[in-house]
Amino acid sequence: MSSRENNLLIFFGIAGFLVVNFLAFSKFQSLRMDIQREKALARQKLDSAEMFRASREQVVDQMEWLAQHEPQPAANQDVQTRLQQLAEREANSSGLTIKTQKPLPTDATEGRIYHRAKIEITVNGTEEALYRWFDRLNSPNDFRSASKIRIKPNDQDDTKIDCTATVEQWFVPPPPA
Repeated sequence: MSSRENNLLIFFGIAGFLVVNFLAFSKFQSLRMDIQREKALARQKLDSAEMFRASREQVVDQMEWLAQHEPQPAANQDVQTRLQQLAEREANSSGLTIKTQKPLPTDATEGRIYHRAKIEITVNGTEEALYRWFDRLNSPNDFRSASKIRIKPNDQDDTKIDCTATVEQWFVPPPPA
């Protein structure tokens, strides 16, 4: 072989060696990145699992409470009627005067477990009677609360308060037929 052919052979040998090393290095880097990505994902899953384990006791208590107090499925109209009757009865027994009542549209967002029946009621009475009424209406165990409250002094009698409240009742809708 001539020296020129030997140089060409050496050149192609070195070039082939460099190409093979470059390809091997690229493959190694790709595998290394995949391993790092999997490691980060595994670390994230581990952190989530540890967080869930740490908060397990609180969640278990909440789930047990919910199982004990969850209302039976009911139709929207029934829940709204019972809520209006309860608000009226409690207002009368607290010594409040009912000025207006208005049923509001039910929050029945698709995909949610609980729907909310709402009524807006305007009452007039003393501050003490108003607080007593709110105390009877707000009941976490019954999934009920006065969510919006507007209070202003009465124009004719300074000892009385006008209050407009939105009372909500969370309920489980009946399963679709």
